[in-house]
Amino acid sequence: MTASKIQNAVRTSYQNLQSQLDNFVPRRAQNYLVAEIVKTLCGEYHKSTRMIVAEAGTGIGKSLSYLMAAIPVALFSNRKVVISTATVALQEQLVNKDLPLYRRITDREFSFILAKGRQRYCCAEKLASASGVDGGQLAMFEQKPKKKDIEQLELMYKKLAQNKWDGDRDSWPKPIKDEIWQLIVSDKHSCNSSMPAHRDCPFQKARSELDKADVVIANHSLVMADADLGGGVILPEPENTIYVFDEAHHLPHVARDHSSAAASLKGAASWLERLNQSVTKFAGMADEKRVSRFRNELQDSVQQLIPSLSQLATRFDPAHFEENIYRFENGELPSWLEEEAKELKKLSQKGAQAVAKIADLISERVKDGELSNRLAEPALAELGFYIQRMDNLAQVWHLMAEPTREKGAPLARWLEVSKEREGDFVVNVSPLEVGWQLDQQLWSRCVGAVLVSATMRALNSFSFFCRQAGISEKAEDGVRYLALASPFDYQNQAELFVPKMKYEPQAPQYTDYLIDILPNLIEENKANLVLFSSYWQMNQVSEALSTYFLKRGWALQVQGQESRSEILKKHKTLVQCQKTSVLFGTGSFSEGLDLPGELLENLIITKIPFAVPTSPVEQAHAEYIENRGGNPFMQITVPEASKKMIQSVGRLLRKERDSGRVMILDRRIVTKRYGKALLDSLPPFKRVIEY
Repeated sequence: MTASKIQNAVRTSYQNLQSQLDNFVPRRAQNYLVAEIVKTLCGEYHKSTRMIVAEAGTGIGKSLSYLMAAIPVALFSNRKVVISTATVALQEQLVNKDLPLYRRITDREFSFILAKGRQRYCCAEKLASASGVDGGQLAMFEQKPKKKDIEQLELMYKKLAQNKWDGDRDSWPKPIKDEIWQLIVSDKHSCNSSMPAHRDCPFQKARSELDKADVVIANHSLVMADADLGGGVILPEPENTIYVFDEAHHLPHVARDHSSAAASLKGAASWLERLNQSVTKFAGMADEKRVSRFRNELQDSVQQLIPSLSQLATRFDPAHFEENIYRFENGELPSWLEEEAKELKKLSQKGAQAVAKIADLISERVKDGELSNRLAEPALAELGFYIQRMDNLAQVWHLMAEPTREKGAPLARWLEVSKEREGDFVVNVSPLEVGWQLDQQLWSRCVGAVLVSATMRALNSFSFFCRQAGISEKAEDGVRYLALASPFDYQNQAELFVPKMKYEPQAPQYTDYLIDILPNLIEENKANLVLFSSYWQMNQVSEALSTYFLKRGWALQVQGQESRSEILKKHKTLVQCQKTSVLFGTGSFSEGLDLPGELLENLIITKIPFAVPTSPVEQAHAEYIENRGGNPFMQITVPEASKKMIQSVGRLLRKERDSGRVMILDRRIVTKRYGKALLDSLPPFKRVIEY
């Protein structure tokens, strides 16, 4: 019965959509995507695995598709929907455009809310202090504050107190300067929900609103932060949630970053020293009988950690480091360091548990009315800072002490010369593969999952993404896969041109050659975007050509010289006035940049975007593949480049009537064997290749 109710709800919303939108064009691919998501989430393909991985090309309308499909399924089964994105731009599109539209076309009532990280909210207590309410204002400022800054803080405090502002940085009518925001931002250490004064603060209020909403919009980082806490702490618990990951191709990298940890040696010894001096002060605020054991444990672990970490810093010689980094091959530590890591793991875990326990005992006394808020608040804020640092230290040494794995990829472990402190080193640990973790934390627990993106496949295959994200490709495991082509008429609307080139990108003369030929490739009185693979090369070319462009009356804007929104605003004005506008950009301009119609008609890609494995994690991953007889270039570098190329060419056609030309200046796309695979994974443009 429920399935037919869901189908009726979807049908109604689709019919209403046709009447709501002018020039609405029904799209078969969109209909199909909606139907497949509904069937998957209702368990028609597999009773327990309700998961769909869909690549939906530009122009299909994927965000509206998953809203029309996932929300009715969740509402009828009394579940929550968490929509996770990789970019702020997509979150804004969902909140300001897509969800309000869906709300107008559906006959079901539902509420939605944007979940943000703590750092987007102010702390009411800090704002009170900064605006001088309790006389503590000047102590917060490193320099004497300007009159207008004080006035702004006073106004913010007043609006917050009158419930005319919710404490969210993004909802204040004017931009708030970073140095002002840093004074009042809510943080883990000083915001303690067990304290009555903090229960009503903007962050805690926003969190309680989340529990009431049917649909929560978050980002991948927030979802992973919640998963690391066990799930259901910040966001709804996975067991009651249908997840929609839009821009899902970013998820594995975000998950890997979340699972890494780093801590310095002398730096840690320094804050441990400060903690050691404050232990008695903190313990004095808790019940003496109950706290004595934890005070002794904390002092004991801290007093052993300080000399151990300081001494460890003297055992490494920067002369053996390459570019200030020393990577342990295959993640294997020398036996002496292995033993040291086990000891440091034991001590740091003991210290972390003891410091958290002392904070709990102080909070208990506040709740029981035996200790005033005024005394407890600063102590708990300071303790919060130490708890976070102790937890991080324990995590680093827990990962460093982990024995070599028999199955799967090893951990990447490396040391870095500290930029902050002379003679100090930062210890870094990161997993190479996080698929099993994503499976444990999300896929095996959630009600259902929809993973969508315009670029999910690499070299026309889902395998690369599935391996990274821990998703099974076996038919019997029940995951549904879809690759839906864009509705655009690529053959007639756009041309892919590979010109004759004197040099390939590896040649030392290539940058000078680009400077020579680029002026001839720019289209006059039109919108041009030139994508580079490195900042260095982009800046060299822009410096050499800026005067020439100026003389021709062409407007050149270079990524990084102004904010993206400012660059795009100028670009639109120039195009409307039918001037020649040229944008230079790197990797981040190849994704999420929306330039429909006349805003982009000539796209030039200077080089296949191969990533050089420069980070220790990438180097360790390549080493792991090589050790297993694989080819890291073909298994990692080429698939990654394929995804980036698809994203790059995706800038050209954004709407069905758009047209233009893509030019690839890297001849390897036609001369190398892997080049053919890269070329064939691009949309079916009309091809013109010069020989």
